[in-house]
Amino acid sequence: MIHGIDTTFLVQVEVREVPGHAEARGWLNEALAKHPQPLVLAPQVLTEFVHVVTDPRRFAFPLSLEEALEKAQGWWEASEVKPVYPSLDSTRLGLLWLREHRLGRKRLLDTQLAATYYAAGVTRLLTLNMSDFEIFGVFRSARFF
Repeated sequence: MIHGIDTTFLVQVEVREVPGHAEARGWLNEALAKHPQPLVLAPQVLTEFVHVVTDPRRFAFPLSLEEALEKAQGWWEASEVKPVYPSLDSTRLGLLWLREHRLGRKRLLDTQLAATYYAAGVTRLLTLNMSDFEIFGVFRSARFF
């Protein structure tokens, strides 16, 4: 089963001080051992990941920019990860969803990510914030602990 990776999951897997880190790592290792299908990752998740994990206001031990970029590149180049990109269709869908659901400026990035994944055929998400995606009515959460 293919899972779209949200930034929240990536942060939880990579930052030890995030609650549920060990469980998320365990789930990931088990899922990769059982399922040959790749995880799906959009580039905007990586930029948000770098932004979040280097923020000293969020973490007692934030990653350096170089460490964060190294981890991001590792995910992007992993054989288990299939990259997906925003497309004409996903951009149209994202703009439609923003209007249809009357979403504001704070929902722009999540809506773009949701549209990118959905246009690529992804319907299961690895996220800690499923409520951000429920409004679209097309995703299920991949329970990882």
